[in-house]
Amino acid sequence: MVCEKQEKHLNTQNAKLNKSKYSKMVKKHIQPKWYPQSKVYCDGQHIMTVGSTKPELHVDIWSGNHPFFTGSQRIIDTEGRVERFMRKYNLDNTNN
Repeated sequence: MVCEKQEKHLNTQNAKLNKSKYSKMVKKHIQPKWYPQSKVYCDGQHIMTVGSTKPELHVDIWSGNHPFFTGSQRIIDTEGRVERFMRKYNLDNTNN
């Protein structure tokens, strides 16, 4: 007796469909309109063009004015959190 390995399709419903039947399954008029040339604005200036479901995108921060990407980022120690951590674990500020 010869045993043959049978492949099991994980999604047998879609495995039986051909392309013509699948294209008929897509519902029409429920997908949002796609704008391949949507303009992105930041502070009234045109920044870039991307694909989106909206014709215009208005953003407050982008990589051109974000402190992390421009190199002007500062570490702000609010309420002395570093000192509080050092006191909590009895660490001194000197490098060993």
